[in-house]
Amino acid sequence: MPRTHPPIDPELAEVLTVVHQHLPPTITAEDIEGLRANPVFAVPDEALTRDGTVQLENLSAPGPSGAPEISLLVLRPVGLAVGAPVFYHIHGGGMIIGNSRGVGSVLDWAVDNGAIVVSVEYRLAPEHPDPAPIEDCYEGLLWTHRLAAEIGGDPDRIIVTGTSAGGGLAAGVALLARDRGGPPLLGQVLMCPMLDDRLITPSSRELDGEGIWDATSNMTGWNALLGERRGGSDVSVYAAPARATDLSGLPPAFVDVGSVETFRDEDIDYAARLLQAGVQTELHVWPGGFHGFDGMAPQASLSRIASETRAAWVRRLLTAG
Repeated sequence: MPRTHPPIDPELAEVLTVVHQHLPPTITAEDIEGLRANPVFAVPDEALTRDGTVQLENLSAPGPSGAPEISLLVLRPVGLAVGAPVFYHIHGGGMIIGNSRGVGSVLDWAVDNGAIVVSVEYRLAPEHPDPAPIEDCYEGLLWTHRLAAEIGGDPDRIIVTGTSAGGGLAAGVALLARDRGGPPLLGQVLMCPMLDDRLITPSSRELDGEGIWDATSNMTGWNALLGERRGGSDVSVYAAPARATDLSGLPPAFVDVGSVETFRDEDIDYAARLLQAGVQTELHVWPGGFHGFDGMAPQASLSRIASETRAAWVRRLLTAG
């Protein structure tokens, strides 16, 4: 069958060949246990504390009613002034893998802007299906807002951010905060967010054994989260924000996605509908980018452009706010 998606950027294609030796393009339910043990997700303290320039603290917050406590990783640049902005970070991993230590470029933003990172450890599917992940993330946000001053942060300058599944959960948290009268959010940074369980867009079907997180992987993640409800009428907009029909009243958004990834079309549509709802939104579609390309190939030209563009948006938001 001829390829229907755009070509992968040549520089990134070379890296992807190496990446596939450690992370396959197709993930099934049988692969989950092995992937969780993959050392790529074991980020050491040294990478987070950056030679002692960042303080690391592990805290906990009450979980949703009847659920265990939620672990929160707090990262503060040394010498940070009180009243610093806060990046509330939600990690990626297709709802099935990953952990709070995978903060990626968000820590760079904190160091560059004098901010704090609070990264939430939410329960993973399939052991903990919806609504466990989104409720954990929302409870973690409530704690972050309530105790922001105690960790040196400003409760009125919280930006929610996440990549992939974390981006979808970040969008869901923003919706929950609006609908439940929760903490005010300064902004939302949704990096290649996982938003739609229905798999109805062209890009959700384009990748088969190619790139990162192909159509089968996407089915694996959503099935783990939603089970038999996936694709049906009984799915919350907080679990799958692409289903939300009212996007008004949400905080300013940055949305970006690669042109060669499963989430492309749903992310473009979500950004367009945010704009139509009056939400200030910046959208980027990175030509030739596969899912998570900037984290896997940070020195590639496209990765540097994408990283610089996100960082610039964050700076402008913090300056204005």
